[in-house]
Amino acid sequence: MDSFDSALERMIQEQLIARNIRDRNLLTAFCQVKRHLFVGKEDVLVAYEDYPLSIGHNQTISQPYCIAIMLESLNLEEDDRVLEVGTGSGYQTGIMASIVKKVFSIEIIEQLHKKAMNILQGLGFTNIGLLWGNGYKGWEDEAPYDKIIVSCASPYVPDKLIAQLKVGGKMVIPVGGSHFQELYLITKLNDRISKVSLGTVRFVPMVDK
Repeated sequence: MDSFDSALERMIQEQLIARNIRDRNLLTAFCQVKRHLFVGKEDVLVAYEDYPLSIGHNQTISQPYCIAIMLESLNLEEDDRVLEVGTGSGYQTGIMASIVKKVFSIEIIEQLHKKAMNILQGLGFTNIGLLWGNGYKGWEDEAPYDKIIVSCASPYVPDKLIAQLKVGGKMVIPVGGSHFQELYLITKLNDRISKVSLGTVRFVPMVDK
């Protein structure tokens, strides 16, 4: 038995299931992708605790429950092609790639992009595309996407991301200032978008350069 198995099981039971995360495929993915592999050495022993952790460069690996809420709201399906803005540690990327057909993930900080690539390739994922670039622009060459998830806060919903979403597709994105934001689930309709608030969150700001 892995020395982290009990901490992982406790995270699943107490942080996710106890808070009404019910998607079985998502819970299975959380079991398969080990969070301690994506955090710094100094945080390995607290990798499964109920809070975000620093991954350097003023970025964080999100609280497990926050990731679960965002992913469950997207209703990920096996044939989905998903765009992720903000690869970060690669942890959320790996969880999604355990469920969907293909994940395309963008990271603007080169060091994080390279580190996530090394970890995810080392874990044997073959259905992940990684790009070092500006998330505001999306990844037009691979569009359109069934789902889009933005893992950093934007002051507005980027038009280019909406344009790269299929009609009927869903996007989850934190929108607001640098301290607190509103987490929105957006559905793209034929001639408009619908927005539903999932609550108040706190994410690091999206970098635009």
